[in-house]
Amino acid sequence: MVQLLWCRISFVGGDIRSEKGCSWVTGSMAKFKDRLVKFMYGRYGVDHLSRLIIIIAICLLAVTIFWYNTVVYIIGVILVFYVYFRTFSKNISKRYAENQAYLKLRYKVIGKFNNWKARCKDAKTHKIYRCPSCSQKIRVPKGKGKISIKCPKCRIEFIKKT
Repeated sequence: MVQLLWCRISFVGGDIRSEKGCSWVTGSMAKFKDRLVKFMYGRYGVDHLSRLIIIIAICLLAVTIFWYNTVVYIIGVILVFYVYFRTFSKNISKRYAENQAYLKLRYKVIGKFNNWKARCKDAKTHKIYRCPSCSQKIRVPKGKGKISIKCPKCRIEFIKKT
C-alpha cells in the first residue's frame, strides 16, 4: 500500500485500485500508465545486458562517493546514458543481437564455473585420467591402488595408480 496525500492506492495484479472517494488518483495513474505504454511501444526496453550495465554503473557511482575520481564518475554516467539509449532504442534487432551475444558469453562462463565446481567436488572421490592413444577423459574412483583402465572410446587398456 502506498499512501498518497489522503488516499490509499494499491497495485493488485497490474491494476491500480484505491479507496472509495479517491477516483481521481486511479484515473490519473491509469492515464500515466497508458501514456507510458504508448511511449514505450516499439521501443526495446530493459534486458539482461541493460541490468548488468546499470549495476556496474551504480557500483562505479557508489565508489565515487567514498573515493572521488573524475574518470570513474564519467564512466559511470556514460554507462547510465548507454542504458537509457538501449532502453529507448527503436532498433530492436540490434539490441536483441547485443543481448544474445552477452547471454552466450554469460552462459559459457557460468558453464565453465559449474564444470570447475563439479570437478572440485568430485576430486575427493574420483580421479580423471586421459587415454594415452585418443585423449579421452576417463573418471575412475580413488583409493583402489593400481588398476587396469579400459578406454570406452578406443578400447585400449592401460594401468594407472588411483
